[in-house]
Amino acid sequence: MRCLAGMAVVLGLFAQSAAADIFKCVDDQGRVTYTNSRTSKGCSTLSRDLPVSSVPAPSSSSRSAPSTDGGAFPKVSEDTQRSRDSDRKQILNQELAAEERSLEAAKKALAEQEAVRYGDERNYQKVLDRLQPFKDKVELHQRNVDALKREIGALR
Repeated sequence: MRCLAGMAVVLGLFAQSAAADIFKCVDDQGRVTYTNSRTSKGCSTLSRDLPVSSVPAPSSSSRSAPSTDGGAFPKVSEDTQRSRDSDRKQILNQELAAEERSLEAAKKALAEQEAVRYGDERNYQKVLDRLQPFKDKVELHQRNVDALKREIGALR
């Protein structure tokens, strides 16, 4: 009998906590927040039978008919676009030059490390393990150079 009474009390507590109040809070800037705890003066309890959604509905003014020109991007003049393309190409060329310098430095560091043999590297795997970060750096810079060349080649 005690067990049933204890279970009834526990179930009553769970039911009470599951039916927590929902508050609608409006701050000084007019922003609305929904929460389960009253945190400020501008909070009011919502009726339990009202649905609550945390995602605002899209405004009807933000919906627009699909454009007939095939693109939703704003149009810019040809001179402006040529200027932007020229700036982009210049930046990519600068990045390519910097990446090629980094590639040469990485190759030089790898060559220097390949020429060095330490006394504790009797096992060739130790040599390979020591050289691997240098090889990885060379490969990374080579991939970057290749990607920049492809991107520059794709420009108009």
